[in-house]
Amino acid sequence: MKYYIISGEASGDLHGSNLMKALVEKDSNAEIRFWGGDLMQEVGGTLVKHYRELAFMGFAEVLLNIRTIFRNIKYCKKDIIEFKPDVLILIDYPGFNMRIAEFAKKEGIKVHYYISPQIWAWKENRIHKIKRDVDEMSVILPFEKDFYEQKHNFPVHFVGHPLIDAIANRKQVGIEAFNKEYNLSNKPIIALLPGSRKQEIKKMLSIMLKMADKFQEYQFVIAGAPSQDFEFYKQFMNQENVKFISNKTYDLLSVSYAAIVTSGTATLETALFKVPEIVCYKTSWVSYQIGKRLIDLKYISLVNLIMDKEVVKELIQNEFNEKNLEQELHKILDTAKRSEMFSNYFDLEKKLGGKGASKKVAELIVK
Repeated sequence: MKYYIISGEASGDLHGSNLMKALVEKDSNAEIRFWGGDLMQEVGGTLVKHYRELAFMGFAEVLLNIRTIFRNIKYCKKDIIEFKPDVLILIDYPGFNMRIAEFAKKEGIKVHYYISPQIWAWKENRIHKIKRDVDEMSVILPFEKDFYEQKHNFPVHFVGHPLIDAIANRKQVGIEAFNKEYNLSNKPIIALLPGSRKQEIKKMLSIMLKMADKFQEYQFVIAGAPSQDFEFYKQFMNQENVKFISNKTYDLLSVSYAAIVTSGTATLETALFKVPEIVCYKTSWVSYQIGKRLIDLKYISLVNLIMDKEVVKELIQNEFNEKNLEQELHKILDTAKRSEMFSNYFDLEKKLGGKGASKKVAELIVK
């Protein structure tokens, strides 16, 4: 069969690559054309556009790039028509993908949405378009099944979270070998995950790095995103006990003692690696003011949302400052607090279901 997959972000690239592997296992004649990133490209198929060309963050940033976005939508529709896929697979990225779903449905192409848009957080009225344009929905968070089926009478498949597979299947790294490979000291590592987009890295990293001089007994390591090069990060770095490692976030988390993480999928990844963390988020004043009025959630991190309680501390907008960050970092380095977090992390993993999300989705799509 012919599969057309659209992923617009780094996390979608990871889940898309694992789905592609599972599809090829199920369908030896699979022909795949996709929008994604390096990980999907490593699997095979034909890359149409890299997510680096698609990633715009925040309301203000989207408005500034609206022409590019609409140009990409127009090109995508044309490319789908020419490819004539048996199924269109959409991975999260709702602003773009919901428009493509509507188009595909009208063209008689079967639409499978993998990793639901977060309509439980905002834009809940998108449920009407989902019911109209999506043939099958696979969700990865346990509360999403109740949200769709009980609240909106729309049947979905809970397949478990693909991060569990991604983490379980990775090659194990020893801390001594890791330190030697990247020229690190033997001090415990505090990982800094400032996000993957330029806008968010600029907002987050400079404040994160202020901790390096306050916690000299630790070494701080920046997790470089695959979409950005070292030259971009270098402008923020001026401390001796700060290192930079590009595109090795999982290896870094596997040997880290604590982490400071920008809100997003990375907060859940960090928790699944059992690393005590502080979740941070800061955007432009305009984007924050708009978002605050549209989003009605108790928490912003996936960890707290899934557990429905504060497992990890969230420092949002003005609360994300040097003083608060230092105070919270002291807490997660304390033995008693760490034990409490570890216990919650194990409960979190149970809630997310078992392994095999990608294979379950592939089976559903092939059927």
